[in-house]
Amino acid sequence: MSRPGPAGGPGLRPGNDEAGPGTAAVTGLRPLGLVRRWPRSFADRLTAPLPGVRAMARLAREGALRPAAAGLKDIPQLPFAPGALPEAEPGTVAVTWAGHASWVVAIGELTVLTDPVWSRRILGTPARLTPVGVRWEDLPAVDAVVISHNHYDHLDAPTIARLPRRTPMFVPAGLGGWFRRRRFTRVTELDWWETAELPAGSGVGSVRFEFVPAHHWSKRTLTDTCRSLWGGWILTDQRGRQVYFSGDTGYGHWFKEIGRRHPDIDLAMLPIGAYAPRWWLSSVHTDPEEAVQAFEDLGACNMAPMHWATFVLSSEPVMEPLSRLLTAWEHTGRPREQLWDLPVGGSRVLTA
Repeated sequence: MSRPGPAGGPGLRPGNDEAGPGTAAVTGLRPLGLVRRWPRSFADRLTAPLPGVRAMARLAREGALRPAAAGLKDIPQLPFAPGALPEAEPGTVAVTWAGHASWVVAIGELTVLTDPVWSRRILGTPARLTPVGVRWEDLPAVDAVVISHNHYDHLDAPTIARLPRRTPMFVPAGLGGWFRRRRFTRVTELDWWETAELPAGSGVGSVRFEFVPAHHWSKRTLTDTCRSLWGGWILTDQRGRQVYFSGDTGYGHWFKEIGRRHPDIDLAMLPIGAYAPRWWLSSVHTDPEEAVQAFEDLGACNMAPMHWATFVLSSEPVMEPLSRLLTAWEHTGRPREQLWDLPVGGSRVLTA
């Protein structure tokens, strides 16, 4: 497989718009809701080849899909502390971890959900280890949703079905049809490094949504491997504050490039779980030490870990991601307050 390339270079093939070029070509912003045509496959964006038959046979032999009994004994210690959502004052940037990769982000007077999964269980995994940290009925009106990729623990059809069909959806290239078939009318598909803008709640200013690369892949059915793209999102408010949601990703060169293009990211939400066994998952999921290294590569100001304490997706003990993260963080010498290791349901407000 070829390695992904920088914007405009090898490995980056923008989609074709059904409409002709307009002001977006001048401003660099993609129009909201434009239906676009994409390549049949994004497999050339893979950082590493996908596992083959031999790797799958080895996984079956080892039976390393779930933690051993000793690795599950700490389930009662998983952090769960739901609280009221922070007041969304004008100019506030606040985040609340609903669990796994689901965040409630208050930014630019908008409420944005990331990879919303409010279901108790998802296909192929046991039920949630911790409840959802924010009750659905306690959510404010949802102004936008961002999706990182189409795996079931990030794109949950029952949760999506609970949203009004006019909710703006920001999704990876090639995934728009999934939403339009479910009658969503404001679906914006973006390629890596493309940006769209949504007006803020008051009509003054806006929030920018930029889709950025990740070291991952996509698959939802037996026949759609890499038919849609995968990546993370950078949300930028009118004051220039930046929140980076990585989605699923392994460690690699993209973090330095994202940091180069976006200096001084205020908050990076990075995955620390679902990493064992490493021979199977290293190319698509960071372990805690790699997540800290990715944070340093980004040059971000604060880090919020995610993608742990919710679903059993791999074989590491359930509390191990946090303990390894805390050790890796201590080795950096960075201030402890820059690590936002929130409990499920916990919130933090970004100060100036």
